[in-house]
Amino acid sequence: MNHNKLLFSLTLIIIIVSPLFVAMWNQSSLEQSSEPLFFVGVEYAIDNYSIEGCKELVDRVKNFTNFFVIDTVGITYDIYKLNEVCDYVYESGLHFMVFFLPLHEEYVVSTDDGEQRLHVMRYNYYPHLWIADAKETYGGKFLGAYAMDEPGGHQLDGGDDSRLVTSAETQAEAADTYVTGLHAHLNYYLYARECTGISVLTSDYGLYWFDYKAGYDKVLAEFAWNHSRPLHVGLCRGAATVQDREWGAMLTWTYVDKEPYLVEGPELYEDLVLAYHNGAKYAVIFDHPDTDYSDYGILAEKYGHFTALEQFWDYVTSNPDKHGTTEADVVYVLPENFGFGFRDDSDKIWGLWSADSDERTAKIWSDVNMLLDENGFRLDIVYSDPEFDNSLQLNYDRILFWNQTIP
Repeated sequence: MNHNKLLFSLTLIIIIVSPLFVAMWNQSSLEQSSEPLFFVGVEYAIDNYSIEGCKELVDRVKNFTNFFVIDTVGITYDIYKLNEVCDYVYESGLHFMVFFLPLHEEYVVSTDDGEQRLHVMRYNYYPHLWIADAKETYGGKFLGAYAMDEPGGHQLDGGDDSRLVTSAETQAEAADTYVTGLHAHLNYYLYARECTGISVLTSDYGLYWFDYKAGYDKVLAEFAWNHSRPLHVGLCRGAATVQDREWGAMLTWTYVDKEPYLVEGPELYEDLVLAYHNGAKYAVIFDHPDTDYSDYGILAEKYGHFTALEQFWDYVTSNPDKHGTTEADVVYVLPENFGFGFRDDSDKIWGLWSADSDERTAKIWSDVNMLLDENGFRLDIVYSDPEFDNSLQLNYDRILFWNQTIP
């Protein structure tokens, strides 16, 4: 009899308590899986860094952003400094990523036996182990690794010490060498991705298609200098769309050697809205050098940068339906492996060949500019690639190929 009473009591407790556990589990799962549809934030990359300076920037923007990038090697190379900053960002309620470089730095030293290459560990910890701990500690707030920076830009503009491809017989060889080499550099963080579910991201200003092919989940097209916004949105968004990845915008240098470096507030606001309307997943403002006119790097009160961010935050929260309202329904398909820089008609191909070395360049440049004039942000620009033929057909109403006459 006592046994039956005990069994009845336990059953009754389970019946009463089970819904509470189910509710708690569902709420926990929702919190873990929920992620904003759009991230807007700041990248802290100041050379003359300080932990307190980084925290001050977090405090300044945390009420009107939801994303932060920790990109200062003085912090990211040191696990104790990194943990302190990440704790602070997390406690401020922001999602965040951490900038990482390849694990080792190479030095060339002269010895009695000639030059030798030394590989020295950059970090006082192993980033892949830290990433696993960070995912456990910070959960969904820690989004992943910003791995290296501007690989395509370095290929187009850099010297042999920064290019992945220094020589090639053909464009096909250049493309294969670039994708294979970049994947090898990323592999350490791609392994961490497979183990933890993080994302691997970079920012670039060219060759977006090939960045994605090398393994990046997300690429941020740089809104910088005098670059055409419709052109670079079309190139980056198109690559992301066809390869089923995500894209964003990095708002960075307009004036490299004079104030205000970034565009002023009203234009900054316009670029943020532009990225939002075109379906970017991320819009990030690059904050780099110390200045004598601001306590926050090149982000400055006097130029209206923070006001622009606040106004944009209000716009996003008031207009969730405006995200991605500008969609591309026209796509221009480039030749396979054609690694042209697209900044002007004389830009390099893979950083190795002049524009006039390929007879296709003049027509392609003319086609692209004509189509941008006609379609603006409704145009995407992608590459011929058998791997993605089905995706191309599924995503666009009108497909135009480089080797046909464009009406």
